[in-house]
Amino acid sequence: MDKIVERFLKYVSFDTQSCEDSDTFPSTLKQKELGAYLAKELQEMGLADAHMDEYGYVYATVPGNRKDAPVVGFIAHMDTATEISGANVKPRIVHYEGGDIVLNEEKDIVMRAADFECLAADVGKDLIVTDGTTLLGADNKAGVAEVVTLAQYFIDHPDLPHGDVRIAFTPDEEVGGGPDHFDVQKFGAAFGYTVDGGEVGSINFENFNAAAARIVVHGSAIHPGSSKNKMKNASLMAMEFDALLPAGEVPALTEGYEGFHHLTNMQGDVERAELHYIIRDHDRTKFEQKKVRFEKTAAFLNDKYGEGAFELTLRDTYYNMREKIEPHMEIIDIVKNVMTGMGVIPSIEPIRGGTDGCRLSFMGLPCPNLCSGGHNAHGKYEYVSVQSLKACADILIGIVRKVAE
Repeated sequence: MDKIVERFLKYVSFDTQSCEDSDTFPSTLKQKELGAYLAKELQEMGLADAHMDEYGYVYATVPGNRKDAPVVGFIAHMDTATEISGANVKPRIVHYEGGDIVLNEEKDIVMRAADFECLAADVGKDLIVTDGTTLLGADNKAGVAEVVTLAQYFIDHPDLPHGDVRIAFTPDEEVGGGPDHFDVQKFGAAFGYTVDGGEVGSINFENFNAAAARIVVHGSAIHPGSSKNKMKNASLMAMEFDALLPAGEVPALTEGYEGFHHLTNMQGDVERAELHYIIRDHDRTKFEQKKVRFEKTAAFLNDKYGEGAFELTLRDTYYNMREKIEPHMEIIDIVKNVMTGMGVIPSIEPIRGGTDGCRLSFMGLPCPNLCSGGHNAHGKYEYVSVQSLKACADILIGIVRKVAE
């Protein structure tokens, strides 16, 4: 079995699911189990400074032989998404010749070619899939495997010209905490790349501006038989709030650069209800307008139901990295040149989400996002091809060599 595949299959055996409701960092201690394993693996490869810090970040350096070359960094996150379990993953490799893929015959779980257009481009490849009961973890253990493979390559080829390469593996990216305790100064790179994208060739240096909104609705319960002009049903009031937002600005009806608001959670009864939203837009002005709409909606309903009936809390979570990357477009050109030289067509597209790199870019480390090869992240139909793992690792190796020219 190819070493990169062996690594990837080992990494997905670790349950590293993060948790949105945790008040610890990392949000789940089990992420540190993979972190400790990676630190030890890198040490055994010969990276003397490889270690995991108190927060669960893994740092290491591949020493260069060209001290005049810029120090470049590569970052991948270790945690998996909150939506579906990352425990007891049962991957298998399928040589794909087209059509549907039966993931789990007993449970009748099938990845249908008609539903997943990405499969058409992977005919003839070897796909690593799930058994349909968990996610795979390619997001982002594919990126982790590719970065470790990059390190191994330059250890095995010490005479190839290259500068110092910094490596980091982060926890809690999926819950927005990845850069919370990241030490940019300690990392010491002039620029970096997160390896957390999709299909081979994708490059991202634009992402959403992002905010979280929490609305607590206070109602007034009374016996329904004598409630006329007295009851204030918090659950119905919450539904009214949502109904006042633009119906077309939701994820299911938007694409590309179109922003949205997304109701992620709701709960309530007559006395109290709570709504949780995320707000997204690539354009900073439109992003601010969306937040103002939430404020005006809460104010309107407070005027209707009484002051304090709707408590709105808004919190910005990250911003569009484009403004920090545009002064350094040479780091995008490097990737494009490497991909073109490999026969890979670069595909620059905005992220309809965020990565660790967007926050790191605002922390002083310009850090666009690169492909890691996976498809259908955050679900049981997630897969990555063996060929994509190898291609993405080759792109990273090519970047290091290009930077040293």
